[in-house]
Amino acid sequence: MSDQVDDEKEAILRILRGSRDGVKIADIMAELDVTMARRTVLRRLNELLESGSIQSVGEKSARRYFIEKKQFEVPLSNEAEKLKNKIMQPLQQRAPVPYNVDFLRDYQPNKTFYLSEKERAHLKAIGSNFEQQLEPGTYVKRILDRLLIDLSWNSSRLEGNTYSLLETKRLIDLGIKAEGKAALEAQMIMNHRSAIEFIVEHIREDLTKYVVLGIHALLSNGLLSNLAACGRIRNIPVGVASTVYTPLEIPQVIEECFQLIIDKAKEIEDPFEESFFLMVHIPYLQAFEDVNKRVSRLAANIPLIRENFSPLSFIDVPKDDYVAGLLAVYELNRVELLRDLFIWAYERSAKQYKQVKESIKEPKPIRFRYQNEIKLLVKLIVSENYQGQELIDFIQSWAGENVSKEHRSAFCHEVENDIGNLHSDNIVIYDIEPKQFETWIKNKPV
Repeated sequence: MSDQVDDEKEAILRILRGSRDGVKIADIMAELDVTMARRTVLRRLNELLESGSIQSVGEKSARRYFIEKKQFEVPLSNEAEKLKNKIMQPLQQRAPVPYNVDFLRDYQPNKTFYLSEKERAHLKAIGSNFEQQLEPGTYVKRILDRLLIDLSWNSSRLEGNTYSLLETKRLIDLGIKAEGKAALEAQMIMNHRSAIEFIVEHIREDLTKYVVLGIHALLSNGLLSNLAACGRIRNIPVGVASTVYTPLEIPQVIEECFQLIIDKAKEIEDPFEESFFLMVHIPYLQAFEDVNKRVSRLAANIPLIRENFSPLSFIDVPKDDYVAGLLAVYELNRVELLRDLFIWAYERSAKQYKQVKESIKEPKPIRFRYQNEIKLLVKLIVSENYQGQELIDFIQSWAGENVSKEHRSAFCHEVENDIGNLHSDNIVIYDIEPKQFETWIKNKPV
């Protein structure tokens, strides 16, 4: 089967994943992010029906298509299966357990591993859709529009939010709230958007307490009864529903453990181990009055985005399996169940963003390598008011001192091209002040 056919099917499946009630072909056609004729869509739908990947109900124009639930079953190892069975026992059969500080303290970065060497290598292989040597966060900026919708919707869905993927897209892109849905649901989704944008803006910084508190403040904005609790470590006891686990109650110890999580995470060299470590320990500590799991899901993306790996958007993750994985951490300090779900979820996310990446036109390698130098030189040309032949000479002289010999010709061409296409609406790319540009353009030879 060709890559194009696979991409067309995946584009359809993405739409179906976002609906609980099924989707009509007219709505599928309206929401496709790839170009397909109606007959091609029908052909792909029939192929998906024949393979058992989807089901349908109704006839003709009223026919709705939806994904067969078995597609969302997470394959579990024997250990994970045992944990799931144990954690699903009635509450009265599970012994109460407090927070275990040693579970965190005993973890030694780059010596202790929740993910095996084989698992880490597998995740790196499937997540390496982008060039890891580029500036941190380079590629997430190219797929940001897609990630904002996918991660906001899936993370909110895991909290019980009833917005569909289509409704989420309309809310984020157009600000249109879904009819009949609670305002708090829209707030939750828009908070995710703000928090994801915050992460991308600060991706070049080290993981710090400030960054994680900022994520919490943005995610919890307008959703907590105690407004002062937004972006702040809790100083009151909290409980967790449907578990015999009791989080820490002493504020000073909570603060110490929170900082220890940050410190240990920063030391972890493998981005996938760091990601999973954050997914385990942030919700386990319950450092905030609420919104802990949401913080962990977004924070888990920081090391992946920073290293230009595919992000983790929790596509198709079943809520029950996710909760069971966390309960195994809370009550048993065992990570196998959550680990299996993490790997499965990342495989699905990586596959999707590989297709997204392939649909985006690749920029010239010279621009990626020298993007900061190009911006700097264009800014210098304008601020120093270089014109005509003097401008050309300055570009070549500057390149001779700052650019590798084999790249100078292509570099100079790119800078000259940028100068030729410079206008008042794109000077922000080069951090050029409007007054500087006005002066430069007035002196430009006719």
